[in-house]
Amino acid sequence: MGGANSNELYDRFFAFWRTLPGWRAAGAVNHTSVGRRYLATGLVFFLIGGLLAMAIRSQLATAGGVELGNDTYNQLVTMHGTTMMFLFAVPVMEGFAIYLIPKMIGARDLPFPRLSAFSYWCYLFGGIFLYLSFLFDAAPDGGWFMYLPLNSKLFSPGMGADFWLLGVTFIEVSALSAAIELIVAILKTRAPGMSMGRMPLFAWYILVVAFMILFGFPPLILGSILLELERNFGFVFFDPERGGDPLLWQHLFWIFGHPEVYIIFLPAAGIVTMVVETFARRPVVGYAWVVAAVIATGFLSFGLWVHHMYTAGIPRLSLSFFSAASMAVAIPSGIQVFAWIATLWYGRPVMALPLLYVFGFLFTFVLGGLTGVMVALVPFDAQVHDTHFVVAHLHYVLFGGMVFPLIAGIYYWLPLLTGGNVSVGVGKIGFWLVFSGFQLTFLPMHLTGLVGMPRRVYTYPEGLGWEWLNLFSTAGGFLLAAGIAAVAVDLYLRFRLGENGKRNPWGAGTLEWGLRLPVPPFNFISIPPVTGRYPLWDQQGTIEASERGEHFLGDPSAARRETIGTSAGDATPEQVIRLPHQSWEPWWAAVAGIIALAGILAGRYWLSGLAGLALVAVFFVWAWRAAYRDSPRRIEAGAGLHLPNQSSSGQAPGLWGTRLALVSSAIVFASLLFAYYFLWTVSPPWPPSFLKVEATMNAPLLALLLPIAGTLILWIAVAANRRGAYRRFQLGLAVTFVLGAAYPFLMLGWLADAYPERGGHVYLSLVHFLHGYLWFHLFISLAAIGFAIARSWKGHIDSERRLEVDVATGLWHYAVGVALIVYAVVFVSPDLF
Repeated sequence: MGGANSNELYDRFFAFWRTLPGWRAAGAVNHTSVGRRYLATGLVFFLIGGLLAMAIRSQLATAGGVELGNDTYNQLVTMHGTTMMFLFAVPVMEGFAIYLIPKMIGARDLPFPRLSAFSYWCYLFGGIFLYLSFLFDAAPDGGWFMYLPLNSKLFSPGMGADFWLLGVTFIEVSALSAAIELIVAILKTRAPGMSMGRMPLFAWYILVVAFMILFGFPPLILGSILLELERNFGFVFFDPERGGDPLLWQHLFWIFGHPEVYIIFLPAAGIVTMVVETFARRPVVGYAWVVAAVIATGFLSFGLWVHHMYTAGIPRLSLSFFSAASMAVAIPSGIQVFAWIATLWYGRPVMALPLLYVFGFLFTFVLGGLTGVMVALVPFDAQVHDTHFVVAHLHYVLFGGMVFPLIAGIYYWLPLLTGGNVSVGVGKIGFWLVFSGFQLTFLPMHLTGLVGMPRRVYTYPEGLGWEWLNLFSTAGGFLLAAGIAAVAVDLYLRFRLGENGKRNPWGAGTLEWGLRLPVPPFNFISIPPVTGRYPLWDQQGTIEASERGEHFLGDPSAARRETIGTSAGDATPEQVIRLPHQSWEPWWAAVAGIIALAGILAGRYWLSGLAGLALVAVFFVWAWRAAYRDSPRRIEAGAGLHLPNQSSSGQAPGLWGTRLALVSSAIVFASLLFAYYFLWTVSPPWPPSFLKVEATMNAPLLALLLPIAGTLILWIAVAANRRGAYRRFQLGLAVTFVLGAAYPFLMLGWLADAYPERGGHVYLSLVHFLHGYLWFHLFISLAAIGFAIARSWKGHIDSERRLEVDVATGLWHYAVGVALIVYAVVFVSPDLF
């Protein structure tokens, strides 16, 4: 297509990439549409959370305030924290990444467009589910961290805690789905030549954050499931009277909670990096050092969770290690700050509104970092724990470390979002209102905490020295709200009145600024090769050639959505990834999921069961309608290359996504094993002495031989498929399916006889839950094997096209591995220790 008219090519690509108008737009799966929805929804939740904050500040403005009442105040505090942490901070940054990453790395879309759409609908429905609690007078009121025993059934008998547990779990599933999508996108869909060392730094930040979500969110998902099972299904995990321990919840929550702080901060730091290097007019100083600092921050963040538990009775020696780690994480953060300052110092800074917000971020975040080092010290933290000092510190590092860069990023990428150029307008007024209002709100809170005001109190008496500090904070809060309103009005007017502008108004160097405005849904007419970190600065004429269709996949005649798949390291082209058109499966899957949660909340378990079956059916249709099903085995990709489609490449995004999903599930399993051995130390002997198990280990061991035999037969079947013996392959899959299906039935009968009372002691609950986890994954693997059988009978699997087989094999091996570990943990380890 070299030399073709770019406008003609644009029209032909647009014809099959466009989003359908009207109500059908809800079925859009394109990353641009999904990313914009994430951003808009996240900002709406931010405004709602801000309104809750203003109600809280109004209550605390004067001593003796009783306008809200204790119950209402606790509900507002809980929902404010929940909204900002779960419904705004992480989703809005994931939305930024979903919108920007394909444009930055030279891809046409994310590798799993329907998965990103599914993650959005889960996020939206989960947020609505949480806020519906107000309509039922059952808003959660136990704090956004749901500490026990306050939120046990005994002390919180209503549905408030259940709304929180179910809604947040659904939102966490959304975050995990988006994280898997982003990891595969960054590793496997970069433009040819964009090696890991040439990626934009924002992509590095998002890659590290996505892995942090993959490892950090599963412990909270597990904790939420365990607590919901204890509250409503007769299990026991946190009740001390039956061997449990409420401290387990704190461990599971903060293993998630402290990495969460850096999950929020690092994408914001990525935005700062992009803004700084653009307006400094030079590459960032110390690229490799910044990458190392980002990775180190992500790694160290998982060693800090006890930072929040200094007063929980943990031995002092243990606390010293966590204190040291809490201070050590300041080192990579400092490296990034100094890299930004050095870039501005050695560059030729051009003052613009996004850079102004970056300066506000630097001032605020450094102050928050200093107080972070203070609370990392055990003796100091013991004095200010659960006071307003901690509230002030939290907002300095989260609002200062995230909201200022977020607004900077919105203004910076606004030409892409609106298709128009940016004028100053009232943006500077909004900045100064936000900056001064924030400082006036939260700076006095440090003093309020130092003079003893605790968190989460809805009123206080006169004469304690808190009155004038709280009044200043409330006045600052209203000033901050005025600033946010000014920014919101400014952005609204720009969206409504923005006109088409020229490309790259800031003179940036990364690929997303080479796109025409408004941004087309396919991003690039042809995917350009990359030879440096800043293609627009270093590769003159690349974008023009891309517009003429001279690079990869520049021929629209196939009328299919597709992008290039490249190797993870040096981005060598290795496959063509064919992508789905608009689809309603993600919407229906999210609807089925939220109905299942509603059934659990209402005690209508038959409804949850039906919704679960509907969810399985939707996922089957989803998988069956794969875009690559009827694709040719090799596709002309441009530049003289003929590449396999993803089902024939051996490096398909679907296989990478499955492996990452299993990694996330393995973290859930590891957290479950942590709970098992932690509670063992709390409730010896293990198993409890009253438990009289007449059955021996022989029955579980014999049952375990079934999946082991299935593994051998599956290996033989896969080998037969590679030789072209397709009937043997199908027979082997069928036998493996039967053996796998028989295993849980045998074990279920044995467990019913050996451990009939799952709620009598925490050991019994853990044994039942471990096997439930195993059977859940066995069911998934059996579903994948059944799907592979069906695809094989239809002729969609052979010796080359074996993606479904590879996925099913990976799921089966994981389930069998879990079976072996569960057997060792339950039946072997008690005799060894």
